[in-house]
Amino acid sequence: MSMKAIVKSVMSGDTLILRNRSVPQGQPPKERVLHLADLTAPRLGTSSREDEPWAFESREFLRQLAVGKEITFASIHSLPTNDDVPRDLGNADIGGVDLSSELLKNGWAKLKEMKRDPTEADNKKKELENEAKASGKGIWNPHGPKARSVNYTMPTDSQSFVTEWKGKTLDALVEQVRDGTTLRVRLIVPDGEHQMVNIALAGVKSPRASSRQGESSEPFGEEAKFFTESRLLQRPVKVQILSLPHSTATPFQSSANAAAPPPASIFIGTVIHPAGNVAEHLVAAGLARIVDWHAGMLSSSGGMERLRAAEKVAKERRLHLHANSPVSASAGKANGGANPSGQPRTFDATVVRVWSGDQVSVIGKDSHNERRLQLSSTRSPKLSDPRQVFYAQEAREFLRKKLIGKHVKVHVDFVRPREGEFEERECATIRYGGHGANIAEQLIEKGLASIVRHKRDDEDRSPDYDKLMAAEQAAVTDQRGIHSGKEIPPPKQPLNISETSSRAAQFLNGFKRLGKIPAVVDYVAAGSRFKIFLPKDNQTLTLVLAGIRAPRTARNPSEKSEPYGTEAYEFASHRYMQRDIEFEVDNIDKSGGFVGSLYVNKTENVALTLVKEGLATIHSFSAEGLSWARQLYEAEEEAKREKRNIWSEYDEEAVKISEAAAEEESETGALQTKYLDVIVSDIRTKNGFQFSVQVLNTEGIAALEKLMREFSIHHRGSISSPPGFIPKGGDLVSAKFSDGAWYRAKIRRASPIKKEAEVTFIDYGNQDTVSFSNIRPLDAQFRSLPGQAQDARLSFVKLPDTASEYYLEAVDRFRSVCEGRKLVANIDHKEGNQLHLRLIDPSNPAVAEDPLACVNADLVSEGLAAIDRKGCKYISSYPQVLKKLKISVAEAKRDRAGMFEFGDVEEDE
Repeated sequence: MSMKAIVKSVMSGDTLILRNRSVPQGQPPKERVLHLADLTAPRLGTSSREDEPWAFESREFLRQLAVGKEITFASIHSLPTNDDVPRDLGNADIGGVDLSSELLKNGWAKLKEMKRDPTEADNKKKELENEAKASGKGIWNPHGPKARSVNYTMPTDSQSFVTEWKGKTLDALVEQVRDGTTLRVRLIVPDGEHQMVNIALAGVKSPRASSRQGESSEPFGEEAKFFTESRLLQRPVKVQILSLPHSTATPFQSSANAAAPPPASIFIGTVIHPAGNVAEHLVAAGLARIVDWHAGMLSSSGGMERLRAAEKVAKERRLHLHANSPVSASAGKANGGANPSGQPRTFDATVVRVWSGDQVSVIGKDSHNERRLQLSSTRSPKLSDPRQVFYAQEAREFLRKKLIGKHVKVHVDFVRPREGEFEERECATIRYGGHGANIAEQLIEKGLASIVRHKRDDEDRSPDYDKLMAAEQAAVTDQRGIHSGKEIPPPKQPLNISETSSRAAQFLNGFKRLGKIPAVVDYVAAGSRFKIFLPKDNQTLTLVLAGIRAPRTARNPSEKSEPYGTEAYEFASHRYMQRDIEFEVDNIDKSGGFVGSLYVNKTENVALTLVKEGLATIHSFSAEGLSWARQLYEAEEEAKREKRNIWSEYDEEAVKISEAAAEEESETGALQTKYLDVIVSDIRTKNGFQFSVQVLNTEGIAALEKLMREFSIHHRGSISSPPGFIPKGGDLVSAKFSDGAWYRAKIRRASPIKKEAEVTFIDYGNQDTVSFSNIRPLDAQFRSLPGQAQDARLSFVKLPDTASEYYLEAVDRFRSVCEGRKLVANIDHKEGNQLHLRLIDPSNPAVAEDPLACVNADLVSEGLAAIDRKGCKYISSYPQVLKKLKISVAEAKRDRAGMFEFGDVEEDE
């Protein structure tokens, strides 16, 4: 009785494995073994015995003739079963062609010795055998089989084998299908050698199929196996070996200490049939799932993209493995819709802070909201692990250099929910530059981050996940960064040179000499207070901006910020945090902070920007010595006009009225008694009587003495003016005085024609005319200390007119009593920068008895000064002093002293 079946495979030149034409759902097809009657062919070898001569060629002939085709066969005799698989002895034909006859005719089988009487059919077969033998066909070839070695076991040196053949295309035959994605193939190596290897299809994994009787398969495991088996078993294919089966990258594993791995039992590779890549067809049929970590092997060739596209088709059609899959949660994410919070998913932004190697804060271009983002599917090295600290800092610095202050395109891929100590976080893909480079991909490729291994059905992942996997594969292959096996010790903590004022003082002069110093803003403490990091020296310092004061921010919940303190802090943080900057130092404060200037992009003066934005006010005392003070005042005027921030409620008219009232009050009101130690440093008689004093506070004079010592040393060398230097009014300069020494000075007016300038020596008050040749620009290191000389005049009194014969006598008397001497002064009035002083000689015995005794009254009693009723509008506010002065006038008149020598010459009141 004839039966039909499909030839599943060929065991040798005389034995076939058949299967049913119809396959029941979820069950393996029924099989039977058919031995061709009266024939014998060479047997293939195994791991324990070699091939018989011509065994491979004999099997190849029958394989090419029969595999995958429908066969008609008749069983002559049933043999004992093997693992419940029926075995028959019989005959078969394909399309009317008798297989036994074909084998004999081509010399690939022999007739067995017959114990029965030969039939006509037997005689025909014998004739075919004799013809093949006479022609030297097949196994009768007199030259014998081609020499080759056949290795039935996996290569012992797996890594060397992969290295030798990786990426190369080899001809092969599929010898066995263990499940839908696991094959045993015969590699036909170019030199003729045959190598048996086990191959797992790259990028995919099908459900497990049963391998022995009674074992159950996973759902759709049998279907997947049959899908591959029916297409590939004993078919010629092209194979590429890609990798050993290392499922994960192993950061920080030292390869030097690792033991040699055992021989691999399987390789990962691709198997290409003339009809295409079976892996893609399996996925499209819903019979295999994608293995994410293989993306590194496939992304460069586009293989992973094709698998993703195939999977999408299977999911849409709900085929097999995806029959019960939920609707993709990522479907709504592809568009630029909104988060559950209502914020846009896709937007342009500016990076304002880098928190770590995988987290940044951005400000949206349109919304202006700050959002903290996690890079999707990316994990930075941990600062908490000593082995990872170096790479964690490298990753953070890489992000800082690439992104800080830059415009980027953000797409929020998913929101990671709050879990344990981890807060809810938006996970996003961030692209920058003209080519839209994914910063996460660059980080991972440099070995400065690893990729997160998501669960199989976890849709919350980067849309570039396959590219990230490929980047990690490249980093692992090249042993970059965390994959290098090198354990670099943690970097040393930076030295805080602002920890104490004494430590800061050691660095002050060095910073002054350097001028502008490159650094990085490590942290913004307040609108005008910054923590600066000097990478080259591994130092940090606190920098306070000179010339301005920003409103304070609350340092803890119990404090309250000053108006616009928060705005100033946020503006400075968003604009300057982690930027490359330059800074200059002028001085230090009592807590160890350095006072100076901060510059971004070489030209932007941060203090000017803050004042212009109305987020800081001018601190007049420290602004006075700055070379750019005029620009500072102009910036503040602009902020006032535009009513920006601090000045939003500024009323110029009301302020003018208030200032006028205050001025009027100050012109007439008495000041609180405040005694100062002073020295009269300069007396001037040109253009009327004037003098200057130095206030003897310990800090100022000590700083001046130190500065003058350094100033003297500085000018011992050959200091020359820069080419084309022309002093201008208001410039701070170094000028040579008539004593041949150099002093700090301020240009009052300059004449380029005469090449000379009128200067005031700001520390002593002297004025002089100096040629341009004796004037130099004032070096930055000598600008921080304010001028120590203050213009002054005598309170309440005036010396005789310069035309009077008593004028010079009065000046001489003032010189003898005051010049160069330590006196006590009380400020009775301030007129601009000029102080109205009552001078007291502490060596005068009368001072101990009379608190109103002073040089001013003494000059009046000696007839060398008069009460100045017109020039001192505030005199009425000091009735006791006026009474004292009137007594002094009476004494002068009585004694006919000085200008009263010839009678009463006092002005009419």
